[in-house]
Parts: sequence; C-alpha cells; structure tokens
Amino acid sequence: MPLSNAPTRPASIRAVVIGAGVAGLATALRLRAGGLAVSLLDRHDHAGGKIRTVPSAAGPVDAGPTVLTMRHVFDELFACLGERLDDHVTLIPQDILARHVWSDGSTLDLHADLDASAGAIADFAGPASADDFRRFHRRTSRLFQAFDAPMMQAAVPNTYGLVTKVLGQPGLIPAMAPLSSLRSMLARQFRDPRLAQLFGRYATYVGGAPHFSPALLSLIWQAEAAGVWVVKGGMHKLADAMRRLAEAHGVDIQLGTHVDRIITQNGRATGVMLSGGQTLSADVIVYAGDPRAIATGSMGAALETVAPQTATLPRSFSARVYSFAAHVEGRPLAHHNVFFAADPDSEFHDLAAGRIPAEPTLYLCAEDRGQGTEISPLERFEIITNAPATSSTTTDPTELDQWHHQIMQRLAAFNVTFTPTPTAASIATPQQFGTMFPETMGALYGQTPHGMTAALKRPTAETPIRGLWLAGGGTHPGAGVPMATLSAKHAAEAILRDRTSTSPSARTAMRGGMSTA
Repeated sequence: MPLSNAPTRPASIRAVVIGAGVAGLATALRLRAGGLAVSLLDRHDHAGGKIRTVPSAAGPVDAGPTVLTMRHVFDELFACLGERLDDHVTLIPQDILARHVWSDGSTLDLHADLDASAGAIADFAGPASADDFRRFHRRTSRLFQAFDAPMMQAAVPNTYGLVTKVLGQPGLIPAMAPLSSLRSMLARQFRDPRLAQLFGRYATYVGGAPHFSPALLSLIWQAEAAGVWVVKGGMHKLADAMRRLAEAHGVDIQLGTHVDRIITQNGRATGVMLSGGQTLSADVIVYAGDPRAIATGSMGAALETVAPQTATLPRSFSARVYSFAAHVEGRPLAHHNVFFAADPDSEFHDLAAGRIPAEPTLYLCAEDRGQGTEISPLERFEIITNAPATSSTTTDPTELDQWHHQIMQRLAAFNVTFTPTPTAASIATPQQFGTMFPETMGALYGQTPHGMTAALKRPTAETPIRGLWLAGGGTHPGAGVPMATLSAKHAAEAILRDRTSTSPSARTAMRGGMSTA
C-alpha cells in the first residue's frame, strides 16, 4: 500500500528536532501528527542514528541495533498518523529467539513458545533447571506488569505509584531483590550457572555488567518472551520507513546539517544555529541525541543546567562491531547467536577496569537468516563484543589487528568460519563511535545502568530551559530501540500538553475559571 497522502492539519507552531535517530524520527512523526510544523536535522547523511549500514558485496549490512522487541510501540507510532506499520515494513516473528553456545559445545535455543523453551532447557540442563526457568518467568512477569505503567509508560518515573503498587503487593519485594545485583539474584534463581550467565547478558542490552546492575533488569526477559521480530531486509528498513512516512506527512528532513548550538533568550530556547551560521527559529526544540552533549556545553554554555548528571555519572559500555559479507561454514546459525566466554566474570572485570576484554562473549547476527527466504551463498553478518567507553579518539592498529585475529580464532573454535575472512577494517570501535556521536565517549547506551537507583537518574523529557525538550536512549525510559521510541512519545505528549495549556484559548479558559471561582 502506498504512503498515505492524507492531509495533516495546518501548522502554526514550529518545532526543530535535532538528531534523526529512531527517537528523533519518532518525535518528528508525533509532533507532526499533533499539528506542528517540524524540521528534523541530523549531521549525518542518513536517517536512523545508530541504526546505520555499511556497504558490502551482499548489500547494505546493518552496523547497529539488531534486536527488535515490543512491536506494539511501533504499531502505535504509525497509527498516530493513521497508518499501519505492516503497510510500510515487513516484520517476521522469530520462533527461535536466540541460539546460545558455550565453549564446551553445549547449545541452547530459547523459543517464542514458553513450553518449547522449558523443554529445551530440560534437555539442556535437566527437569529441575526447567522448573527454575518457569519460576524465573513468573517472577519477571510480575515485575514487568508492576513496573511497565509507572516506569516505562510514564513520562517521569512515578515513584509514588511504584511504592503504592509494592505496598499493595508485598510479594513484589522479594521478586525485585532490591539489595541484589542481577548476577547474585540469578545465581540464586538458577542451579545451572550457564543459565545464570545467559540471563545475566540482559545487563549488556543497556550497556552494563550483571555484577553491578540491579536485579530488576531481569524483567528484560519479558520483552523478549513477548516476541522478537526480524525486519525484512535489515533494521535499517525500519528507519527508512519512518523517514519516508515523515516526509510524506510534511516533515522537513535536512541531513548532513550540523547544529552548532541552540539559541536561548531570557531562559527560553528560541532556535538553532547551524555550522554555516544560518539560524532557524523555533517555538519548540527537541534534542534527540545523547543529553551529555548538552550538559558538557557543546550546544551552548547557557544549557549546562540541562541533564547535568550526565556529565559526571559513569558511562555505559561501548562495543567493537564487525559488519561484513561472507560465506559461512560449520555450526548451524539462527538469526541471533551468542557465543559465551568460558569464564562468565573475566569479561566484566576487564570492562570495569577500562580494558578491552581478553575473552569477550560474542554476539553474532546472521542478518539474512530467519526471514523465511532462501539463504544466498554470500550472507551479511554483524558481530558485537562489549568494550569500555573511552575519551580517546585513536585506536592502536597493532592491538586491533591482534584482537581481530583472536576473535576469528575463537569463532573457529566454536566451528564458525567465514570466507573471505573479514578484516580489521570491518570493525567499528568505541573511538569511532565517539567521533560519530560527539561528547558520548563512544558509550552506546548513555549513562551506566549500574546501581539500584540508576533508572531514576536518567534525565526526562522536560528541561529547565523553556521550549527545550529531550528524547533518545540517553533519557527516560532508557536505551534500546523500543525505549528510545517510547521516549519520543513522552516528549511529544508533554510538548503538546504544554502548547495546549499555554495557548490563547487555554489562557482565556483559565482566566474565566479564576473569575468565577
């Protein structure tokens, strides 16, 4: 079905959204649906932000996020403009959520069907471990149901709502394990340490280590248990669909446009200055990048009061990321594959010390699998390993080459070999991410998720500067494609409420109400 040509109501308020990642795209779509004139600016030559590609002989290879969960977030986004997600992009549900492999050769697939996962775990580690898994599923289901509305769906974490819910359901307290790390809670939950290692990996989804992240992060399992989808053609197709929809509904998208600073007057954001000196005035400005860039003053010294905690709090992990095309031989692969380190702790000890892990867990995305089509001899692959964030801008080429050979040898030990063998030139490093996304230190998930109250320390959409709002994975509710898209919803809804409450008609109504009080 073609893109809708349905008119969007005339706009009298102008919004500028800085950053055309998934949060910026989603914010622009929602503001346009709300009747604002929207300009979307990005310094890169593509929309999608961290959802990006590199060229290969097999076509564009995703070089960013690969896991798509919580598809209802995107259904709702497209619906706000009267569109159906399925008319713009093809999402393929995965029967196998992920394939997990250990150095001893043991393998476990988790499935979309809960009983199938429990059966696979029983075969893998015995019936008692399957019982552990079912208890874990029930535990995290209760947590997800309790925390979804007052945390993820709320524009500002509703601590009163959380306390009320916990007091009304005292059984939530032991399920939360508030004084435990994710690692220690999982060690108690699972008798088989491999399962604790597997579910501990969810801390890395938001750039943290299970040793230091709160046990509450275990509820990420519920997002995956509710469904994992593959975007036909690659994750970049989702960003492309959002960009096309925005353009069809009148959003002015300007790529390759660098915003030098945000202009303020009398404590209010009034526009942006571009690198060439051109200025764009605006009634509303949304910064949809890492808020640390504002807090460090790169968008103007007057804005250093915005999200100040991001300038001083520790950063999340970064990554070294391969993106390449090759023929693969050996072990059968699913779309999502995880090859675990023999020692579940050493990787995180290295990361905590700021070192590249000597033996990292390897995530391998076989991008052309799980799409219901015949696999061509030349496939597209992405390999992601955790790495520390860094303020350095250079990578030691000798160290990177040695590390690259080590990674290829480890994959060969897991019976996965590529022809041609990818080169070190196919690796994106934390230093490169830091250059792509200034002031982030290459951290891919914003500030660290470590500590029991980390989720409450994220900046929210509203800022102390009138007319300036935040969205993105560095703001509430956090990192990841669905969460960044939810942050856009929170920002847009807050902006539209604010514009309504400060409109002339609203002020007239308020005066009338006051005169009759």
